[in-house]
Amino acid sequence: MGATACGTSTTGRTPDGGEAQPAKGAATAAPPSPAASKGGGTGVKAAGSVGGAGTPCLLPVTFDLAKDWKPKAVTHAEDDQFASLFKQGGTTLACEIDAKPAGNLGFLRVWIADAPAAPGDARTVLEAFMAGEKTTGAPTYTELRAGTGGAALPAVEAAYEAAPLDEAKKERAFAVVTPGGAAVVVHLGGVDSGEHEAMLPAYRLAQQSLGPSE
Repeated sequence: MGATACGTSTTGRTPDGGEAQPAKGAATAAPPSPAASKGGGTGVKAAGSVGGAGTPCLLPVTFDLAKDWKPKAVTHAEDDQFASLFKQGGTTLACEIDAKPAGNLGFLRVWIADAPAAPGDARTVLEAFMAGEKTTGAPTYTELRAGTGGAALPAVEAAYEAAPLDEAKKERAFAVVTPGGAAVVVHLGGVDSGEHEAMLPAYRLAQQSLGPSE
C-alpha cells in the first residue's frame, strides 16, 4: 500500500515474518516469547523512544527504538482523496518509523483503532486489521505479552506471508489494548523476507518495551 501524508511519502507496506503457532481458530495459548516478556533478548539496545510527550508521534503507547530508526507522525485531512490509504480494518495509520537510516529498507508502523476496545479484544482488533492484508494463506496467531514485568499487557501477534505482485514476503504484526481502552497495531514491513529478518530485533525491542502512555 502506498500513501502520501502531508508531504510525507510512505512506501508500500511489506515484509515482516513470523514463526508462531498454527493458523486457524482461536489463538493458541503460547508462553510469552523471551523477547516480549523479559528485558534483553532482542540483540539491539534502545536508542530513544516514541509515543510520549516530546516525541515525533504522540500515541496511546510508548516503546523503545533501535539506533537510527526515525519516527515520523502520519497525518492527513479527513477529506483527503487518499485518506482510505491510511485506514485498515478499523484502524488509522498514526506513525511510521523508517529503518533506512539504520541500513534497512522497511518501516515499523503504528496503527490506532478508531474505537475503544476491551482488554481482551486484542485478537479481534488484529483480525480486523489482517482482513485488509493480502496473504498467501491463513495468518498464524500467537498470544504473548507486550512490555515487561507486572506492567506487561496481553497481546496477540500474527505471522504471515504477504502476497504482493512478485515474491511472497514474511510479515508480522501485533495488537495490544491499553488499560484505558486504546487499541494499537504495530506492523513491521520491509522489501523482502531478508529485510524482515534483519529488522526483527527492532520490532521485538518495541514489543518488549511497550507500555501505555495514557
